[in-house]
Amino acid sequence: MLKSEFVALLSNKNAELKKQVSELTERLQLAEQGKDQAEKMLLALGKHEKAGPFGTVKALRTNPNVAPDESVNPRLTKILEKIAVKREIIVALANSNVKETLEVWFTNIKRVGIPNYLVVALDDEVSKFCESNKVPFYKRDPDDGIDTVGKIGGRAAVSGLKFRILREFLQLGYSVLLSDIDIIYLQNPFDHLYRDSDVESMSDGHNNMTAYGYNDIYDEPVMGWSRLVHTTRIWVYNSGFFYIRPTIPSIELLDRVAERLSKEKKAWDQAVFNEELFYPSHPGYDGLHAAKRTMDMYLFMNSKVLFKTVRNDANLSKLKPVIIHMNYHPDKLRRMKAVVEYYVNGNQDALKPFPDGSKW
Repeated sequence: MLKSEFVALLSNKNAELKKQVSELTERLQLAEQGKDQAEKMLLALGKHEKAGPFGTVKALRTNPNVAPDESVNPRLTKILEKIAVKREIIVALANSNVKETLEVWFTNIKRVGIPNYLVVALDDEVSKFCESNKVPFYKRDPDDGIDTVGKIGGRAAVSGLKFRILREFLQLGYSVLLSDIDIIYLQNPFDHLYRDSDVESMSDGHNNMTAYGYNDIYDEPVMGWSRLVHTTRIWVYNSGFFYIRPTIPSIELLDRVAERLSKEKKAWDQAVFNEELFYPSHPGYDGLHAAKRTMDMYLFMNSKVLFKTVRNDANLSKLKPVIIHMNYHPDKLRRMKAVVEYYVNGNQDALKPFPDGSKW
């Protein structure tokens, strides 16, 4: 064998070995993420059929990740390989209608030092804006259905797109922290996640009852003895900030919501998102079997909690949230800048000029 042939053969062997090592590393990472799940799956498969002592039995909680399919979007795969951390990433959608708000959003992400975030640019102007500010971005390949809405649509229309776009991220095997851009980041959110559910979401609730659940009694006097009926209620999850794992129930959720939004033209994406997550199976309807977790409302804070409660409470105002979402107020940009002044620059008067609610 000639020396050149031997070198070529050796080079090919090295390349093949590197590929095998890369694939093995990927499998080990997935195995590490799902080792607890594997033990539970063995139980589910009947390897251990007997239940344990009273109080020790725990049902299956965490669904396994799907196998990554890079063929779904090779270009996005290359981007995510560079910027994702532990196969997790913050994703936001934006078009040129919201450039000023987007700038406040990514400026605070940079300040906190969060490396794994990505803007899905819905038009060329946002792509150029992100590029000039050294912000990681992804511009989708042209698609008449999605791109037309993305370029000219308002906030509500763009919000509905995310369920279709997020599907590819999950198919590639990445967990996504979906973020609206009217959010101020004060800490790294990945340090405060549980990762034990398909969907982990912030709440629109404003106290322990509304955020985490309460027994609401319905009174119907005409019924006499049975006039009081107990109901279980929570306030809805916020579809503008949630962590979603790459599991089959998660992908099914995105499909269900996207399909309904495409057919029900007046539907609100947040209402549909919650209906598909929480409605139980009943005659004529097969409910989604997805695990869900409500985020801590003081760490992942909505603007009602901030302006109505926290800023007026001496103890709560000392807490440092992870994020604050301006979802309850229309004057978003002014309030976002005030939040930065209050929590980052230490201006204790920054929040005082604002009313608890909005003027309309």
